[in-house]
Amino acid sequence: MAGHSKWANIQHRKGRQDAARSKLFSKLSKEITVAAKMGDPDPDKNPRLRLAVKEAKSNSVPKDVIDRAIKKSQVGDGDDYEEIRYEGYGPGGVAVIVEAMTDNRNRTASNVRSTFSKHGGNLGETGSVGFMFERKGEITYPASVGDEDSVMMAAIEAGAEDVESDEESHVIYCTDTDLNEVSTALESTLGESEHTKLVWKPTTTTELDLEGVQKLMRLIEVLEDDDDVQRVTANLELTDEVAAQLDA
Repeated sequence: MAGHSKWANIQHRKGRQDAARSKLFSKLSKEITVAAKMGDPDPDKNPRLRLAVKEAKSNSVPKDVIDRAIKKSQVGDGDDYEEIRYEGYGPGGVAVIVEAMTDNRNRTASNVRSTFSKHGGNLGETGSVGFMFERKGEITYPASVGDEDSVMMAAIEAGAEDVESDEESHVIYCTDTDLNEVSTALESTLGESEHTKLVWKPTTTTELDLEGVQKLMRLIEVLEDDDDVQRVTANLELTDEVAAQLDA
């Protein structure tokens, strides 16, 4: 899945360059609040909250913002968010999963459906593309932490399933239920990760030409700009040729 890793890297770089910090902070804070509300407000006793806080810190969210998000979860009259997953097809038949947190299901569904329609895609029923993905834990380290063999050995010892390495990063995968345990074990050997999160990892991928990729990227950008949308995943397989054109 090297092509998919290349696509993920391009998305990640673009996200760091383009995403408005305030919007990114808001989405990460929302995840912290929901995680704390669903469990214990102490990250050491709540694996989901610990991961949410870790991801927030990796994106330079200030400590006071994180603390406020946790405190917000303990306020009785605070916002009541619902987690929803939407599935559909983007340009060229690429499978797309949209994860959202909303306090108004009708508003979010309408916005997501409209965005798909306006950008060459169509929203499907739940399960329409989910079978093409697996829920996994994903831990990302920069290439500088070590060579592929040493990182693979550390990952195996930590209980991970797979590692995808390239010139920029090492992406380590594990079962979704083991993410907290594996990421903690890796910290002792490789140090702090760049990102630690749950993802939808494609088991089947689709290739597009440059025009198709650009259309898909526009769809994803508009979806991610929606305040209710937390993250968007696509099963695009990016060829070396198209990747070079995007980087040009």
